[in-house]
Amino acid sequence: MTGAATPEDHWRGAVVYQVYPRSFRDGSGDGIGDLPGIIEKLPYIASLGVDAVWISPFFASPMHDFGYDVSDYRAVEPMFGTLADADRLVAEAHRLGLKVLIDFVLAHTSDEHPWFKDSRVSREGAHADWYIWADPKPDGSPPNNWLSVFGGGAWGWEPRRRQYYLHHFLSTQPKLNLRHEPVVNALEEIAAWWLDRGVDGFRLDAVDFMVSDPAMPDNPPHPTRRIALRPYNMQLHENDLAHPETVDVLMRLRRVMDDYPDTFAIAEVGSEPAKMTPLERAEYYTAQTHDPRIHMAYTLGLMKGPGTATAIRDAIEHVETHINSGWLCWAFSNHDVERVVSRWGDGSPASAKLFNALLLSLRGAVCVYQGEELGLTEAEVPQDRLRDPYGITYYPHFKGRDGSRTPMPWTAEPPAGGFSDSGEADLWLPLPPEHLERCVARQEADPESVLAHWRRFIDWRRTQDPLRFGALTMLPAGDPVLAFEREHDGARLVCAFNLGAEPATVAVPAGSTAAEGHGWTATAPDADGVVRLDGWGAWFGTR
Repeated sequence: MTGAATPEDHWRGAVVYQVYPRSFRDGSGDGIGDLPGIIEKLPYIASLGVDAVWISPFFASPMHDFGYDVSDYRAVEPMFGTLADADRLVAEAHRLGLKVLIDFVLAHTSDEHPWFKDSRVSREGAHADWYIWADPKPDGSPPNNWLSVFGGGAWGWEPRRRQYYLHHFLSTQPKLNLRHEPVVNALEEIAAWWLDRGVDGFRLDAVDFMVSDPAMPDNPPHPTRRIALRPYNMQLHENDLAHPETVDVLMRLRRVMDDYPDTFAIAEVGSEPAKMTPLERAEYYTAQTHDPRIHMAYTLGLMKGPGTATAIRDAIEHVETHINSGWLCWAFSNHDVERVVSRWGDGSPASAKLFNALLLSLRGAVCVYQGEELGLTEAEVPQDRLRDPYGITYYPHFKGRDGSRTPMPWTAEPPAGGFSDSGEADLWLPLPPEHLERCVARQEADPESVLAHWRRFIDWRRTQDPLRFGALTMLPAGDPVLAFEREHDGARLVCAFNLGAEPATVAVPAGSTAAEGHGWTATAPDADGVVRLDGWGAWFGTR
């Protein structure tokens, strides 16, 4: 990547904390998290040393996909609070020095949105062309073979129009027509409306699904996924995803945001290879060489890949050599994937500390998901308590996303761990007993906890210009060790990470001297320049 994280472009080195509102803090006592609960805990978020908070959708919604099916972009869903609560949240965050990003769903709406209610009744109405509609084939079947991520075909029949509408996810999430000028104009107005209310930017959901091939050809079969658990994975998504015109929409949003200083947006890139790999799409969406596109992107491709030193090294090297004028936001977890300490680690606090430090050492911005600073493991949610339609469809072979969405544990008291005043049966998802052992209150009293380690490391990171602004160069190391050097204005910092539970060694550059203050024992290299790393251990040195 070209460019550097400078105070002028603060977003390049920002650390963004993601809040999933339903699961953060229940201020009303109904078992569901809400905006007043987030406001109550904003001082905690500020204490983590992060720069911004990203809040997953709280717009009006029937909640079939838990807020990612918006029925009114300018209203707050009553279970989360009011528009006045949203304004109060922004004001309090700003008072604490935090920027606020909100989730902006551009690809689709709820089928209960007034736009779609009007669009579905006639081919002639004011909103007739606001969604993707297509005639059936002569035999009455859908126009092509595109499939929904959540199962089944990607086309829903509307008898009043005698046409199919496109939905990439649930049938209740119809796809917006982002080639239709009035649609993009309306979304620009919504973005400006929230920016005028003081939000500092957006996380852009499902960017790959914003624009597809207008000719609607069939997708070809995937060459290796012959009989996959999810039929969606049996196709190469060359025609339904990531059309080049996606950047036209992103550039228009960027121009709106450029009228609001110090705002920024993060685009979500999926994991499917389409015509470009996820990392290639991240470059395409964020390139700044001509007309600036969106500020930065993160990719689910990294999160859903193996957490080996080799895989992460390959991702870093690709970013450094191919994402030229663009910018990456690194993320190891979010509300859509298994928690990193269970997915890549062994569930231990040691592995949680390691992955947090690695994330904060990479070049680019950072997104950290709520609970990662506690080392929360993936929860096992009983089948009768599942809420995610994705998991319900494919259970038990795929249990969906509920395991990463369980309530935040604030105290060790069962049943609700300070998340809510409700009883356990009233919580929207159960709070795992093992999470109570890793609650905020206990970790704040333990100087060796994952939380204490996070705070020490991010405080130390703030003093290290190479980590905040520097270039990155990979260093020789074999699995399970990952090593690189960060350099800024002649200051060099060597970073080595053992991504395994057993001790390992790494040879560090000559002249390296152990750094201190980051949370690990500062062991000096031996006479041969070799450093011994504990299982899930890290080493930092200057030279």
